[in-house]
Amino acid sequence: MTEVVKTSRKDGGIWIISMEDYDGRNTFTRALVAGLFESIRRVANDSEARVIVLHGFDTIFLAGGTMEELIGIAERKQRFDEAGFYRLLLDCPVPVISAMQGHALGGGLVFGLYAEIVVMASESLYSANFMKYGFTPGMGSTMILPEKLGTSLGEEMLLTARSYHGGTLEARGIPFPVVPRAKVISTALNIAQDLADKPPQALRLLKKHLNRDRVSRLQNVVDLEIAMHDITFAASEVPSRIRDRWGNK
Repeated sequence: MTEVVKTSRKDGGIWIISMEDYDGRNTFTRALVAGLFESIRRVANDSEARVIVLHGFDTIFLAGGTMEELIGIAERKQRFDEAGFYRLLLDCPVPVISAMQGHALGGGLVFGLYAEIVVMASESLYSANFMKYGFTPGMGSTMILPEKLGTSLGEEMLLTARSYHGGTLEARGIPFPVVPRAKVISTALNIAQDLADKPPQALRLLKKHLNRDRVSRLQNVVDLEIAMHDITFAASEVPSRIRDRWGNK
């Protein structure tokens, strides 16, 4: 089977994780999810690891749930919080830089925002597009988007489900570097170099401390999102909206 998540280690304890599921277009396929779990496990077991730089391929960073996954949630066969994948970057013991060189959509955007540091591309699109499918947001997005992007902008993105170019988000005041797509990964690696001379134990302790409040609040937020899913996924039009929108991709 083709390896869809590639992991490499650079000097200074800098790990690079590249998501390259060409067939699945970097949606949450089983191969991609399993690859990310394994990659994070490898980094966590490296006592000298200091930082991860996570990126996608070409014009895609991460594109969220597959049609099968979304239909499975609608039919009550699964839930987004199974196995804790959505919070993988939050639970990773070392700091993570999400180098969002390409489009980040729905759960893909939310997943990447759990990183400590984010770099976006001015020409790529970023969207919390859950409501386009007729169901309310999940994955802790109702907490993480307003926190990371600002309350007004985060709530607007969740409610409208619109797509925003990185340049537009920069003009709206997001607190992340926004650079041309070709410079996103190199910018992230330059930031990683700033962490490379710090003691690994100190970085792990500081990451855990910085996330203490977020971790303590997240489960309650997720429980409330699941309660909303129980209502919104039950709507008869949701499966057809999912299939229609996937058919138009």
